[in-house]
Amino acid sequence: MSERSYLKYTFIKVPPEWRRRGDAERAQDKREFAAACAEFAADNFLRAYSLVGTRGDCDLMIRAVAPSLDPIHELHVLLNQSGLMRWADVAHSYLALTKESVYSDEAQPLEPRPGSDRRYFIVYPMWKKRSWYALAPDERMRIMRGHIETGRRYPGIEINTAYSYGLDDQEFVVSFNADHPSEFLDLVQELRTTESSSYTESETPIFTCIGASVERALDALDGTAVTAVAAESA
Repeated sequence: MSERSYLKYTFIKVPPEWRRRGDAERAQDKREFAAACAEFAADNFLRAYSLVGTRGDCDLMIRAVAPSLDPIHELHVLLNQSGLMRWADVAHSYLALTKESVYSDEAQPLEPRPGSDRRYFIVYPMWKKRSWYALAPDERMRIMRGHIETGRRYPGIEINTAYSYGLDDQEFVVSFNADHPSEFLDLVQELRTTESSSYTESETPIFTCIGASVERALDALDGTAVTAVAAESA
């Protein structure tokens, strides 16, 4: 069996009090945070996203992917040691695991898609109604095939589905790589008319994330052009 990957989406909210700290203090806080990200990224997949201007309840998202939970745990231990996280709160947090889809006839990536770092990353947790699981397997397959065909009419959007059964509150974490949010809006509007949509219990909150380097995403928190570099080991 192909190796699966654990995914962790951590959404962070920085309070206005942190922005009132001195320039040098904020810069040090960001350097410590960036150093923790760099240590994880040396052996695992990590991407940062800014939500400044797209959400009011969070400012930054870290997407971490690893073959086991241990590196993800260690990453967040190090993040919590940074000066930034002494001020910030985790506004939302989602854990999921990749696995092959039983509905799609296309191979589903069990690791992050290579070369798919598009400008925008849209992500949300999702639950199905219990009546969905009461349907016969062939009926679920028929309904999902229609859902998949709708998605294929939007080749500019890449979908990534991860599974959270028993690992977190939601059943899925669904995410999309996109260059044009307007195209994703059109896709979702059309998906609302499909039969599969009637079996969706919930798919909010929805996060529109702007891809950025860790340093750029951190600089967006206070608008100060500070280059965050890995702190030297003590």
